[in-house]
Amino acid sequence: MRDAVIVDIVRTPSGKGKPGGALSAVHPVELLATVLRSLELRNDLDRARVDDVITGCVGQAGQQALNIGRQGVLAAGWPESVPATTVDRQCGSSQQAVHFAAQGVMAGAYDIVVAAGVESMSRVRMGVAAMGEDPYGPSITRRYPEGLVNQGVSAELIARKWGLSRERLDEYAARSHRLAAETAAAGGFDNEIVPVWTGDGGWFCADETIRPTTTPDGLAALRPSFDTSDMRDRFPDLDWRITAGNSSPLTDGASAALIMGEDVAGRLGLRARARFHAFAVTGDDPLLMLTAPIPATQQVLKRAGLDIGAIDAYEVNEAFAPVPLAWLAELGGDLDKLNPRGGAIALGHPLGASGIRLMGTLLNHLEATGGRYGLQTMCEGGGLANATVIERL
Repeated sequence: MRDAVIVDIVRTPSGKGKPGGALSAVHPVELLATVLRSLELRNDLDRARVDDVITGCVGQAGQQALNIGRQGVLAAGWPESVPATTVDRQCGSSQQAVHFAAQGVMAGAYDIVVAAGVESMSRVRMGVAAMGEDPYGPSITRRYPEGLVNQGVSAELIARKWGLSRERLDEYAARSHRLAAETAAAGGFDNEIVPVWTGDGGWFCADETIRPTTTPDGLAALRPSFDTSDMRDRFPDLDWRITAGNSSPLTDGASAALIMGEDVAGRLGLRARARFHAFAVTGDDPLLMLTAPIPATQQVLKRAGLDIGAIDAYEVNEAFAPVPLAWLAELGGDLDKLNPRGGAIALGHPLGASGIRLMGTLLNHLEATGGRYGLQTMCEGGGLANATVIERL
C-alpha cells in the first residue's frame, strides 16, 4: 500500500455567516471554485489528471444542493471529465472528504484527488434541510423517548459533566481570539488563505471573525444562548454557561487539499508536505453528542502506535469551548499544543469547510515549528467524530 501525501491546502478567509458578512454576496459555488482554481494555479496542476473531487458540505439544500462538488468543478473551469461528489458527516464533512481521498490513493483507486469543503451559512441556514420535518422517525423516538437536544444544550451537558465553569470557558474563548490575532499579525495564515473576489466589495483577504480585543471580562457580560423554558424544565440543575462568546460563530468559507500518491508527487516534481499516518471515525452518545473526539483520538493513536506525548500539535475543533477542554482533560494533553493558532471560536466554523481548514492550520504550524506529528479531531452532529494523524515531511 503506497503512501498518500498532502501537497497543498488552501482556504478562503472566514466571513461572518450573516447578511452583510464579507462573503455573503458570494454564491457558495463560487467560494468552492475559488479554492479549486487556487490549488491549480499554486501547483501548476494539470486539472485533467484529477481523478475525483470529494467535497464536504452540511447544508445540501438551496444554493448548496445538486452535488455542489460537481458545480464547483464546472465553475472553476475544470474539464467536464473531472468527476465530483459531495459528502455529509456534519461538522467533519471535509475531514471525511480528506479521509476518503487519502484512503483512495492508498488503495490505488486514485493517483491525484482533491478533497474540499464549502459552507455559506449566510445563504443556507443551518438545519434548513430539516426545517418543518422530522429527521429522526419513530424508531429513534422510541430509542430516545426523552428526546435529543441541539448542540448548544449538549455543550452545556459537557460543561456540567467535566466541571467547566463559565469563567474557564470564557478564558479559553479569549485565548482563541488572542492566539488567532497573534498568528494573523505575524503572517501565520498567509500560506493557507487565498483571496476571494466579492464583486463591488473587491478582494476579501483576511478572517473577519477574529476579535483581537476579546477579554474574559467582556465575554462574561454575554447572556447564555440556550437557556429556554423547555430545556430548563428538562435539565433543572444546569446553570447555563454557553454563550455566543464561547461558541463558534456562523461562518462562510471554503477549503481544498491536493492529495496524491507520494510516488506521483515525485514524478510531477511536487513537494510532499505531509504523509497520512492514521485515520479513525467513531460514534458516541448522541445526547452529549460532542464527546466523540475523545474515543476517536484514543482509537487513532492506537492505530498510529503513538501516545499523546508524541504529538507535537493537536487541532480539536472549537465548536463550543467545552469540547476541546473536556478532550484535554480526558487525553491528558498539553494546553500549549492545543489549537496553538486559535480555533473556530476565533477563526469561524463554516461547517462543511472546517475539517480542511483545521488540517491546513495544523500543517502550517508543524512546518513553522519543526514538529513531526499532528493530530486533528472534530465533534460532529449525531455523536460522531473523525480523527487523523499526519506526519510532516
